[in-house]
Amino acid sequence: MITTVTQKNMVTVPAKIAQQYGIKPGYRLEWKAVDGEQILVRVIPDRRELSRRMLGKGRSLAPERDAVAELVEERAREG
Repeated sequence: MITTVTQKNMVTVPAKIAQQYGIKPGYRLEWKAVDGEQILVRVIPDRRELSRRMLGKGRSLAPERDAVAELVEERAREG
């Protein structure tokens, strides 16, 4: 797919690419020069999506623990 750079150096992400990679408003794109004629573009989701992806990741590290319950207990002891 080919896109055109505007006078303000803006580029439109083609709809097919946006759908394929889940690019939504608020996401950022990181541009990195690979060599003289190639650029690598990395999709950086917004904070909401990043936090959604992290939800539950700690359970695999300590499945027998309930970190939220531990935090509630700790706060109750402090207060």
